[in-house]
Amino acid sequence: MAGELWVGVLVGITGGLLGLIMNHFLPMFLKLGHNVPKGSFGWPLLGETLGFLKPHPSNTLGAFLQDHCSRYGNVFKSHLFLSPTVVSCDQELNYFILQNEGKLFQCSYPKPIHGILGNVSMLVAVGDTHKRLRNVAVSLVSITKSKPEFLSDIERTAIQILSSWKDKQQVVFCEEARKFSFNVIVKQVLGLTSEEPETREILDDFLTFMRGLVSIPLYIPGTPYARAVQARSRISSRVKAIIEERRSGKSRSLRNDFLEILLSVDTLSEDEKVSFVLDSLLGGYETTSLLMAMVVHLLGKSPTALEQLKLEHEQITSLKEKDECLNWEDYKTMEFTQNVISEALRYGNIVKFVHRKALKDVKFRGGPRDYYLIPSGWKVLPVFTAVHLDSSVHANALQFHPWRWETQDQTSKRFTPFGGGSRCCPGSELAKIEVAFFLHHLVQNFRWTAEDADQPKAYPYVEFGKGLLINLDRCST
Repeated sequence: MAGELWVGVLVGITGGLLGLIMNHFLPMFLKLGHNVPKGSFGWPLLGETLGFLKPHPSNTLGAFLQDHCSRYGNVFKSHLFLSPTVVSCDQELNYFILQNEGKLFQCSYPKPIHGILGNVSMLVAVGDTHKRLRNVAVSLVSITKSKPEFLSDIERTAIQILSSWKDKQQVVFCEEARKFSFNVIVKQVLGLTSEEPETREILDDFLTFMRGLVSIPLYIPGTPYARAVQARSRISSRVKAIIEERRSGKSRSLRNDFLEILLSVDTLSEDEKVSFVLDSLLGGYETTSLLMAMVVHLLGKSPTALEQLKLEHEQITSLKEKDECLNWEDYKTMEFTQNVISEALRYGNIVKFVHRKALKDVKFRGGPRDYYLIPSGWKVLPVFTAVHLDSSVHANALQFHPWRWETQDQTSKRFTPFGGGSRCCPGSELAKIEVAFFLHHLVQNFRWTAEDADQPKAYPYVEFGKGLLINLDRCST
């Protein structure tokens, strides 16, 4: 019996390896024609993945893309994440891919990501499931973004964070930004305050969950990936317990949050509602905190932009009563703030690329014979960074220059920091509001400097190696 088991295991491993080998070499021998983009498949099995993922400053393309674009053009073939892949650094092709989601292309992240996020996560779901989840998300954001309760929660949390800096000369800003964004999003999604024990427990599991997203996908007890899958299960159990408590009427009071609205939505299953909560926590935590850090990092190097930003917020404060909260109309007047945020998104490239798969053979104009052919089943990576840092698209693209957005359209196909098409991030406006309100109080109370050595790196996710340690000086009043 044991011998049969080992034979079965050996056959399974051999079959898996053969599948990977065929996946790598078969595209080389198929007669794909001359219209498949030029490029290289690299090493067996690994392909060119390691070179593609090599860390580099986030405001650059990195050596891999620079080398391949110079050798093969802005659209080239490669072998990444165990799949034959077409990489696009072309503005028009990127836009074409995003606009044809569900028709010619489909979201296709590596399978280990599904193991952590779950198959009904809005980030990996496709077709009708994704459409239902996204419709709920868009509706929630529309209801929430201008609500006084939501806006006052953001401002109150920002003031709490900045008040804790009163006697500090230094802070690790990324830690502070994550604390701020998590406290805001857990209050908005689950109605929990930072003082409640459940919040601390969810945060501990959530940090484990986040570490697993960028780990080697080996489900072996004790590995970051395995711990992340287990942490997701615990968070899901807590969310389900909160749902049951509210349905049973044991909840202390009616909560004005995402979950309360979700409970009345009959188009989502129970698992989809739980997954929606996790997606909201993920999107509202990491992206927002990283955007905050990028803005603070870049403003610290641009005193002119910082001074203009301060003047804008002093003007808003001067028109309000003492201790009067910011509101939706105040946010809409923060024009230069919006320009700063947009420029940080463009220049810092928080989202470098997305994963797609061709659903059929796709022809797109260009290439050596009038069109490129993207074979059915191949992965496609539209690289947003390449367009954001292209000087033929954005003048002086390698400079942080918020004033460009006084004349440039922030919603054009040249600027896709949150993706595009039917998978454009539905919570992007909430992230901008949080950053804007935090900046309102930060720039009127502090000046800061950061270490030059701590530059944001793309791994391909963006990270500050030392957490963006900043030296603080209080503004004189």
